Amino acid sequence: MAIRIGYLVPTRESVMEGRHEAAPLLALAERAEVLGYDSVWVGDSLLARPRHEPLTLLAAAAARTRRVALGTAVLLPALRNPVVLAHQVATLDRIAEGRLILGVGIGSDVPNIRAEFAAAGVPFEKRAARMLEGLRLCRALWRGEPVDWEGRWTVREAVLGPTPHRPGGPPIWLAGAVPATIGRVGRHFDGWFPNGPSPADYAATWAQMQAVAREAGRAPEALTGAAYLTLAVDRDAARAEARLDAFLARYYGQRSDAMRKKQACYAGPPAGARDWLQGFVAAGASHLVLRFAGEQERQMELLAGIGAALGR
Repeated sequence: MAIRIGYLVPTRESVMEGRHEAAPLLALAERAEVLGYDSVWVGDSLLARPRHEPLTLLAAAAARTRRVALGTAVLLPALRNPVVLAHQVATLDRIAEGRLILGVGIGSDVPNIRAEFAAAGVPFEKRAARMLEGLRLCRALWRGEPVDWEGRWTVREAVLGPTPHRPGGPPIWLAGAVPATIGRVGRHFDGWFPNGPSPADYAATWAQMQAVAREAGRAPEALTGAAYLTLAVDRDAARAEARLDAFLARYYGQRSDAMRKKQACYAGPPAGARDWLQGFVAAGASHLVLRFAGEQERQMELLAGIGAALGR
């Protein structure tokens, strides 16, 4: 099984540090491609965790790269009108010439994200249903045929142009690990993109998703198992641990030990990182997206080419 390795561009970290320029972020995307990474990813937030708007930044990255896939990690579709979103995504996929992947989620139930939804005029409690219907509408519009829709949005004989580069639109991977995610991925999505399970939990959940897909008449092997993983890689293990703890505490405003229980994290030397990542590959993940805690280029270089050592 070919293992793909992605790199998360630190848009949030840059804004937190008062560096709002886009050029350094685009340079990191280009550097990831040069180093052999398979994909480049950008996160999403309006106000809860301020950062660059992901679809806009990915359009610029698409124009400056040629090989890497480009993805959202993860987009919150419920915050957006799906007709506008369908148009934006179709145009971005044309710029990227079919390299786009949409990682999507509903957002965590924490005060600042609730406030973000309120600021956007979107009912927080309805976010899952809104996301699911909105994405169905996007997919209908991406076919390039007349669409009539009666639901949260009303569409009459609408035809979207341009259509995405890939017929039917880019693949959509769903984040999350709540029980409802199992059925949603198995029946409706193209992949699973969590950030929290241990390899053992990942393997169990992934097997359930594949079983649901099989029961729904879908080919389980057509689904992509992905994972969003946070790393502090350093040959000095103690320094790596300290950097990861500082990163998590600042990024989330919570104790680092609490965040380590919620998210899949590693701190230590490159050899240990390889073994840790191998655990997710053994659990069924084939696309690993790496978020580095600081020292972006140095850590990118330390793990460059690691995909070739995984999955054997």
